Amino acid sequence: MAPASVLSPAVHSTEDDSAKRRQILDGAHKVFMELGFDGASMGEIARVAGVSKGTLYVYFADKSRLFAAIVEREAIEHRQVKFDLSPGRDAETTLREFGEAYMEILCRPQGGSAVRTVMAIAERMPDVGRHYYDQVIGRTTRQLAAWLDSEVAAKRLSIPDTALAAQQFMLTCQAGLFLPFIMQVAPPPSHAQIAEVVASATKMFLAAYRPPR
Repeated sequence: MAPASVLSPAVHSTEDDSAKRRQILDGAHKVFMELGFDGASMGEIARVAGVSKGTLYVYFADKSRLFAAIVEREAIEHRQVKFDLSPGRDAETTLREFGEAYMEILCRPQGGSAVRTVMAIAERMPDVGRHYYDQVIGRTTRQLAAWLDSEVAAKRLSIPDTALAAQQFMLTCQAGLFLPFIMQVAPPPSHAQIAEVVASATKMFLAAYRPPR
């Protein structure tokens, strides 16, 4: 199990990242995604990043902290994606656009490798798994739930538990797409495939939670 402080040295804003640090993270990301956490070595990461092992250890004390930094950078990239969840927007349009954007992020090629790697080490490094979930999946769920709260308050939707409903919608958008992709049974879904599944998820969601007119 990783120590509770494993994430603290890895949290840096993008403004503070030096060019050398970004170079190391780019190389480490490539190695981790290709070899997984167990297969990656600090020596291989240094080689791919084009730095000496001494330089690598100046920036990161060990492999766990380096991987935690990769997870943090992934979370930052997710936070930069903006969903249009303006109160009062047409519910069908909002849900469909949100679902399509969410699935495009979730099923992008490099994102799949990151999820696989985090899942593989979450038992040994629970802090990293919890951080990834909270900052990527949890954050997006909370954003959708907050928009659903506004729709419930305006009586446009009738939902007893918006946090649960947000998770239901996000999981329904994944139906038939995410698991085949993450398990490498199928390539990343096309935009047309995503749009079809999300449209169905939106229809089901509104049928369950839109008050009768």
